[in-house]
Amino acid sequence: MSDIVMVTGTGRSYALGYNLVLRYLEAGDTVIATIRKPSPDMDALTEKYGDRLIVATMDLLDTASITAAAEAVSGRVDHIDILINNAVGVAPDVDKGFFDANLDHIPRTLDLISVGTLRVIKAFYPLLVRSAGTALIMNISSEAGSIEKCYRTTGMDYGMGKAALNMATMYLYNTFKDEKKVNIFAVHPGWIRTNGKDDNPAPLSSYEAAGILKDLFAERREDFTGHRFITNEGKDYPF
Repeated sequence: MSDIVMVTGTGRSYALGYNLVLRYLEAGDTVIATIRKPSPDMDALTEKYGDRLIVATMDLLDTASITAAAEAVSGRVDHIDILINNAVGVAPDVDKGFFDANLDHIPRTLDLISVGTLRVIKAFYPLLVRSAGTALIMNISSEAGSIEKCYRTTGMDYGMGKAALNMATMYLYNTFKDEKKVNIFAVHPGWIRTNGKDDNPAPLSSYEAAGILKDLFAERREDFTGHRFITNEGKDYPF
């Protein structure tokens, strides 16, 4: 049975979001792919897959644009089965350490990664609860968001954003768990060559990672009792 799947942050063919879209399309599902700006890569997928791919434009920093996207999507589908919150952004000086980084960049990253995800969930929740079964929300987090495992001295805005996303995931799990209509996890997707460069030492291509995650999401969709922060192998990861 096919699903209706929504993925945010999908505009680049070498990155994870695009490849999640591709994996679900290849499996016969209908996919809602969100982008912030025009994407030739998404245009090419639309030409190939036609009506099974719905492209919506929205900015996670702009509630009005997300609301408008939800209204537009509601005119095309009557429910959503899986929502994958993948959209992300970082400060221009993300690779700098504490003393060199401009701390004024941090609030934007926090807003985008954590609050932006909450905006999306709130706007699309009415479609999620109309799923015939349990709807699944998967928030793409990172090992960088683990406070217990933190070892980094750079990427502070990114790590803080993912840690906040993990906390948001727990708040929503507590909100949704009694009705069991919507399930939610945060997932560390593994070390991925998300920049598409051949010299990237990460072991997984975005396409490989997307396939692993797709299988994991199917396995955990009905799991309301397990740990909420997991790896791409389904193992518990410390908050």
